[in-house]
Order: sequence, then structure tokens, then C-alpha cells
Amino acid sequence: MKVAVDTNVLVRAVVCDEVAQAEAASQMLTQATLIAVALPCLCEFVWVLRRVYGFQAADIAAAIRALLAAANVAVNRPAVEAGLAMLAAGGDFADGVIAYEGRWWGGETFVSFDKKAVTRLTAQGYPAHVL
Repeated sequence: MKVAVDTNVLVRAVVCDEVAQAEAASQMLTQATLIAVALPCLCEFVWVLRRVYGFQAADIAAAIRALLAAANVAVNRPAVEAGLAMLAAGGDFADGVIAYEGRWWGGETFVSFDKKAVTRLTAQGYPAHVL
């Protein structure tokens, strides 16, 4: 079966706080011939792991890298890598994804009111500007 996975499925597979759901999620993830992971799903995944479960950035990155290592996962890998780079720099995964996708769509400069995001993106070579 080819599936588009929701955030809660990934969370259950990683956190295992609901045993029956964790088992169902793990079974589906290993049996699916294709797991399509949308970028908003990963942004939510990072937010939930960090804010709800208190995961550290390194543990979140390890969970995402384990997902990326699965042969049956389809995801915008360059955008995910941009998010992981931002996470590693102490920033928000979503900001890295947004900057990457914005650039992909033709945006030349990332603009934000978030000074820390702009500073981190600038350090990574993205043209960025604080409004």
C-alpha cells in the first residue's frame, strides 16, 4: 500500500506512548510500499516532539534521519536537509524548510521579523533580511 502519513502516525512510532497505536504505526510504516511525507507533516512532527514531549534537537534530527534512511519514504529531501541544518544551528526546523522552499519558488531573500532566524539563515548562506 502507498500511504500519505499524518504527523500523529510518525509521533506514535517514535514516542510509543500509546502502545496499540505505536504498534499499528510501526507495522504500517514497515509494510507500506511508499510513505509520502509532506513537509508540513515534518514541521508539525518537530514541533510536537520538541514542545509536547521535550525532545532535544539532536534526538529529533536522529528520528528524521532514521525516517529518511527508509527506502520506502518519499519526501522533499533537500528541503528536509535545510530544516535539519536550521535545527542543528539552534533554530526552528520549519524556518529552514520555509527558506528553502521560498528560494525554490523564486524568492531571492528570506524576510522575517524573527531576528534569530535571519541571523541563522544568513550564517548558512541564505540571503535574509529582518523587517
